Amino acid sequence: MDVRYARKGLATLAVASVALLAVGCGAEEKPKADKPATKASATQGNANAPGAQPVEEPTEALAIAKGQDGFELTINSAVRDAGGFLTLKGSLKNTSDKGRAVPDIVRGDETEVLKHGTSLGGATLVDGTGKKRYYVLRDTDGRPLTTTGLGIVSAGKSVDVFLQFPAPPASTTEVSFQLPTFEPATLKLS
Repeated sequence: MDVRYARKGLATLAVASVALLAVGCGAEEKPKADKPATKASATQGNANAPGAQPVEEPTEALAIAKGQDGFELTINSAVRDAGGFLTLKGSLKNTSDKGRAVPDIVRGDETEVLKHGTSLGGATLVDGTGKKRYYVLRDTDGRPLTTTGLGIVSAGKSVDVFLQFPAPPASTTEVSFQLPTFEPATLKLS
């Protein structure tokens, strides 16, 4: 068999596979009448962006850290996963009466993190009992595993945020959450 014909055959097979996949994925089922349609919304970055209204979910705050210029970071969940990570989720709110830029210093001062814009990369968890400090995780390119692209937050508005750390040992039930320019906050872990 000639190599040219084999390549043409593989190319035809690839195009046909993509076409079938597109047709198969294109059909959408209508939602059932007894179940309301749900829409996922994740807001990150600039709270002034059109349509960037974070969904307010009634949750109990695990910790609240107060910062400069009316910023307040509320942590609503702290989840350990089987991979050895601890993910914090919450919101950064501007409680002042005018729009303010998130301070650049909250990203920390590590060279790799500075390259990736305003983030919460400067956050740490301090385990006083185990005498350890945990830093926000980084990917292989040095990007912090936290909300990035933080800009101006309008007065009274909030931005959903997340931060990922190495998980402290299961025996650690309390850590101090620290973020530059914010007061430390005690965070209870389950």
